[in-house]
Amino acid sequence: MSSPFVSPTAISSPPSSDLPQREIPGSYGPPFFGAIKDRWDFFYLQGRDQFFRSRMDNYKSTVFRANMPPGPWISPDPRVIVLLDAKSFLVLFDNSKVEKRDVFTGTYMPSTSYTGGYRVCPYLDPSEPEHGSLKALLFSFLASKHEEFIPLFQSCMKGLFSGLEDQLRDTGRAEFEQLNDVLSLEFVFKLFCDGKSPSDTKLESNGPIMLKKWLLGQIGPVGSLGLPKLLDPIDDFIMHSVGLPFLLVKGDYRKLYDAFYSSAISFLNKAESFGLSREEACHNLVFVAGFNSFGGFTIWFPSMMKWVASAGESLHRQLAKEIRTIVKSEGGVTLNAINKMALTKSVVYEGLRIEPPVPYQYGRAKDDLVIPSHDASFKVKKGEMIFGFQPFATKDPKIFDDPEKFVANRFVGEEGEKLLKYVLWSNGKGTDNPTVDDKQCPGKNLVELMSKVFLVEFFLQYDTFSVDTFKTTLTFLSLKKATST
Repeated sequence: MSSPFVSPTAISSPPSSDLPQREIPGSYGPPFFGAIKDRWDFFYLQGRDQFFRSRMDNYKSTVFRANMPPGPWISPDPRVIVLLDAKSFLVLFDNSKVEKRDVFTGTYMPSTSYTGGYRVCPYLDPSEPEHGSLKALLFSFLASKHEEFIPLFQSCMKGLFSGLEDQLRDTGRAEFEQLNDVLSLEFVFKLFCDGKSPSDTKLESNGPIMLKKWLLGQIGPVGSLGLPKLLDPIDDFIMHSVGLPFLLVKGDYRKLYDAFYSSAISFLNKAESFGLSREEACHNLVFVAGFNSFGGFTIWFPSMMKWVASAGESLHRQLAKEIRTIVKSEGGVTLNAINKMALTKSVVYEGLRIEPPVPYQYGRAKDDLVIPSHDASFKVKKGEMIFGFQPFATKDPKIFDDPEKFVANRFVGEEGEKLLKYVLWSNGKGTDNPTVDDKQCPGKNLVELMSKVFLVEFFLQYDTFSVDTFKTTLTFLSLKKATST
């Protein structure tokens, strides 16, 4: 990646007070048309990464001004200050400097019709009382379930393995995404709904597709339908100009809500003890389970396995050896066993670093402030929107050697551990734990644990595997059953 960074190995930067102050480069262009131009560059003419890279190179700065999609007519104001390095990015985690009210999806906010008329927890700023109550509820509930995490996920993975093996036997190929969708919803639903399966409700087997339709209506303005190039104007009009109305998924959302309301008894009982109504708690639960959890797992697990596949059989055998040796010595897949698996842990963090499942972070400046990058400092005015593009921040060559390369053992050992704080996937540093007073993902530790369990269970079953590297979706081409224990 071409970059204005001066040294790929320099880890430290001069103190902020010693940095030269620089005007933020870049332009928003003429009203309305500037945002349209940036939107077309972002989606159709340059593509996401090149959109940021070209401006970074042009301005010789990792901090600059641009318009972020969707722009007119969906975004009230698409103007942002872009942060692309690991140092400046950290301001987005500082609640004393940025406000997180209604910025979860970016420069626009979907209609609250998608969430039962409520502004759910991810859209609340920590200064709002409901934020603390809702996040505390999640912490309390997850803590009460901690002994169930591993065995529940193990049981849900059995269907994934049998599905992969059946498809490979029948057709020589196995589509991972659909099987992973079922696994993800099964785990999340059972976790929050006292062990009840979504197939036992009115959702039957349709839960994953209902959730994906509901998600599309909310995140569609920052996505694309993937139509042929000749139909780009139609894609732009539908996705970024008018958006998808809630009416299209109203019936699906009602079924999702009813399924959680009738099944998540212990969660809703606990919500009442936190002073929350069952209705508000359930709409928040659908969002946490459907958007944050299910939506996150459906993106993250295919990404993780893609990168593990790309590293080849040598890594697979190293993982299998570490996992099987420790599981045998510990007498099973326990939390203590997993915590001893240094390479497995590193692989998970490296996947989260190189392709974070949530690429965008937003915050609005509470007051006039100064943001330092590695090379300069920049004045930001109160009320300006600040945007961080995480895949560049977590591939900052002033922090990481070979930042574009998947290095499986990057976080092994004392020096590797020091780099964990720069794995920013959870809306916080990799070494931080979420609290009720911040916007870090309340399920951070659970996601990381389940990712390790995923690899553990996979390499207890298989020695190695291969995937189709030419498809945008993850397709398994082979699985070699474990030949040793």
